[in-house]
Amino acid sequence: MNKKTILGSASIYTILIVYFIIIAYPLFWMVVNSFKTTEEIYANSWALPQAWLFSNYVHAWNTGISAYFLNSLIITVSTCLLTVFLSALGAYGLSRFEFKGKNILLIICMGGMMLSPQVSLVPLYKLIQLLGIHDTYLALILPYVAYRIPITLILIRAAFLEVPKDLEESAFLDGCNTWRILTKIFIPMNLPILLTAIVLTAYFTWNEFMFALIFVDSESLKTIPAGLMQFRDALQTNWGVLLAGLMISALPIIILFLFMQKYFVRGLSSGSLKG
Repeated sequence: MNKKTILGSASIYTILIVYFIIIAYPLFWMVVNSFKTTEEIYANSWALPQAWLFSNYVHAWNTGISAYFLNSLIITVSTCLLTVFLSALGAYGLSRFEFKGKNILLIICMGGMMLSPQVSLVPLYKLIQLLGIHDTYLALILPYVAYRIPITLILIRAAFLEVPKDLEESAFLDGCNTWRILTKIFIPMNLPILLTAIVLTAYFTWNEFMFALIFVDSESLKTIPAGLMQFRDALQTNWGVLLAGLMISALPIIILFLFMQKYFVRGLSSGSLKG
């Protein structure tokens, strides 16, 4: 390696290390302070705890995080399954069938990615009231699915376009119907993009705040983002316990990214040559 190459590599690694510190340090700060008392946080929030208060996590869990956690889990899992299932069906139809209005439908799906949830908040609220699903899990699951389908459908369709048509034709000759081709060929061959869609949907659903605050009133149905706001008032700003609750809420998504990062990268690169 010549000197120019070494300097270029060193510059890249330096930038990556600095970027990692910028991203990781706030998380580290939150972890450290979640083991402190409120007084210690105010006194010196940058130092390590004098005594590591694991009781903050127990207190946070018993005070209400457990119920919020369960609600978020139910809504997130349901949203991910419905979104990926419906998106896979739509992507298969848009990538393999020719029908009138196909391009218009695809444009509508792409336009859905540009629709902000805030813009449709009032009509969506009225629609939920009209359907009689306000203050239920469905009041969150259905809007989440609707807003995540456009991006997941486009991603999955791009991956489905790369499946050789000869393979599909051979399956038809062997007696496979459309459903079997989808479930036995397209889905197994494109698991990375499906897992990527699950990660993206889970991240959005788990952290969504506005819908969870407006469409659900019952304390027993609140998700973690909306519940933590009430949680803060109930604890009279006990910052150590509140930060412990934030760590509990962030942990599932962190673990999901760690376990899915290999598939996440492969999924995002899948279908990059076609669209």
